[in-house]
Amino acid sequence: MSASPPVTIEDIEAAARRISGRVQRTPLVASASLGELCGVPVCLKLEHHQTTGSFKLRGATNAVLSLSNEERARGVIAASTGNHGRALAHAAMTEGAVATICMSRLVPENKVSEIRRLGADVRIVGKSQDEAQEEVERLVMEKGLVMIPPFDHPSVVAGQGTLGLEIVEQMPGVATVLVPVSGGGLAAGVAAAIKARKPATRVIGLTMERGAAMKASLAAGRPVLVEEYPSLADSLGGGIGLDNHLTFRMCRELLDDMVLLTEEEIAAGMRHAYTQEREVVEGAGAVGIAALLAGKVKDIDGPIAVILSGRNVDMGLHLRVMNGETDPFREEVA
Repeated sequence: MSASPPVTIEDIEAAARRISGRVQRTPLVASASLGELCGVPVCLKLEHHQTTGSFKLRGATNAVLSLSNEERARGVIAASTGNHGRALAHAAMTEGAVATICMSRLVPENKVSEIRRLGADVRIVGKSQDEAQEEVERLVMEKGLVMIPPFDHPSVVAGQGTLGLEIVEQMPGVATVLVPVSGGGLAAGVAAAIKARKPATRVIGLTMERGAAMKASLAAGRPVLVEEYPSLADSLGGGIGLDNHLTFRMCRELLDDMVLLTEEEIAAGMRHAYTQEREVVEGAGAVGIAALLAGKVKDIDGPIAVILSGRNVDMGLHLRVMNGETDPFREEVA
């Protein structure tokens, strides 16, 4: 492992102090049903109870608070699959700054409308996260806005890492942590915190089979482009950036494994969260439960913490999944 990680435990501890009082310390609760299934204690980190409905508020708030007054006055901008945009819009509004959020046409309307409600300038551009990012870079050059990317940024990664600190404090005996992976900001930050405090704890990344950019990049040994498809786990879509500076390296060095989930498995995870845990989670937030139900977490040998990362699902889609639909986007992908 590298002797000088790009985001350190000291950075994460500083982020925890910075965002204290602005971001919720979310509950960690035992799941009797999953504990019985796995034969070890399983606890759910209810990060979907966060103020904006996802973990993204941690990184966005830390990043905005780390800016100078002059930078905040210029306005902030980001590309987003929805949850980062909502978090950045909220953090910017709270600190008196203006946010511009660029999103692709794949982002669900419920997430777009909520970002608009928070006062952000919303731009819908192209059919992929990469195309939305191109618009961000154009506006940075044209208007001097300050870019706060959704994952590949030290303040964002450090902010997400505060979730890992909470898990260790709430569950000192944790042996395995299951964390959703998209661009890797959450996984990198959580893994950095967990490995610094409890080096023997395994951190396993989880994502969907359709367009698994980090998984493909780790397999290739470098960041690569992947085609994006509609998915129940839409928040996990998007590339990691061919010029990725932080999260690819950190995920490569800190994650112990990566697990891919089918749409059917993700749907099963969402249903279990609702029917057994009484929790409404989006597909991306259900991948940890899905992996346990599908038996895809190997060598279970101790208490497990499962991060439920977000709840910002279209409720019509959620109802369809609860009623037994397993792959609502099959025809779009075919």
